[in-house]
Amino acid sequence: QVQLVESGGGLVQAGGSLRLSCAASGRTLSTHNMGWFRQAPGKEREFVAAISWSGSPTYYADSVKGRFTIARDNAKNTVYLQMNSLKPEDTAVYYCASNPYYRGSYYSPQDMDYWGKGTLVTVSS
Repeated sequence: QVQLVESGGGLVQAGGSLRLSCAASGRTLSTHNMGWFRQAPGKEREFVAAISWSGSPTYYADSVKGRFTIARDNAKNTVYLQMNSLKPEDTAVYYCASNPYYRGSYYSPQDMDYWGKGTLVTVSS
């Protein structure tokens, strides 16, 4: 079992930055692919960014490419999402999720085995 806990959400003005963290317990993240997903009110959960268990490759949704960066620190059992140039449409609950290293796909919610409870990001205009 893997327990994931997100932190770092909050209220920020458009154009600002936030860094989300996802800390794991119960099992080392070094053997897990990791992803960030988000869900806005009234919308389905959508892919944001993903990183393989080894740190490469990384994947991004077109809507965040060039603004968000996913990174991992396996020594700290933590994954990060640096979000810059935030827009009001980035407002959502952000979730981190994982699946074992041998899974070839980790950028769809259906692919992921473990989920955190989410952290709310609100971007004001």
